[in-house]
Amino acid sequence: MRCEECREGLSARIDGETEPGPPGAVDRHLAGCAACRTWSAEAERLNRGLLLRPAPPVPDLTAAILDRAPAPSGEGWPLRIALGVVAVAQLALAFAQLLGSGDAHHLHDPVQLAGHLAHESGAWNLAVGVGLLWATFRPKTASGQLPLLTGFVVVLFGVSTGDLFAGQVTAGRVLTHTLVVLGLALLYAVHRQHRGRHSPLPTAVSDGAGGADVSATDTAGPVARPRPRPGSRRHASGRHAA
Repeated sequence: MRCEECREGLSARIDGETEPGPPGAVDRHLAGCAACRTWSAEAERLNRGLLLRPAPPVPDLTAAILDRAPAPSGEGWPLRIALGVVAVAQLALAFAQLLGSGDAHHLHDPVQLAGHLAHESGAWNLAVGVGLLWATFRPKTASGQLPLLTGFVVVLFGVSTGDLFAGQVTAGRVLTHTLVVLGLALLYAVHRQHRGRHSPLPTAVSDGAGGADVSATDTAGPVARPRPRPGSRRHASGRHAA
């Protein structure tokens, strides 16, 4: 076997292909040819260099990432416990109305209509209490309740103020709406706290060693390139098609 044929077989062996020529011919030629042994060692070294490359140096962002990581889920319970207390109080008020201890005598409508309105008010208070209690254990649902409860509190404030000055309702009855207002404030606070805890990290963080800020997607090496978002991939054309 000539050296050219041997080296062709060695190249096929390195690439995982079938060696040309009779089986064992390459090894027999290598045993007696120092030049081909040198060529084989150099080819294997070059192949390893192409397959295995040292990782590019990147800054240590461990401390910066931990500083900006979301707080543990156990934090934020004081506000949620306060919201739960208000929810329980709201539920107690609703059950008091539904079980007959409501304030239908404060209304000047007929008895049946007054009783029905009291039941509607009790049902609404019950729904508000259930919603607040649910947000206590599922803070992410607070954002969905805020628009409805805010609109209710705004309208209730205007109507109650007018009825109070007109003498159609007592101050004690108006004060019972304090639970809803307090519940709305706590609901908003829980929503803000939950949203801040799950907000994405900044696009640039410090390297933790007093150096310049380093972008989360501006590190060296192919692994640091951000993945394209769905639908944003462009079709290559011209000289970029390759």
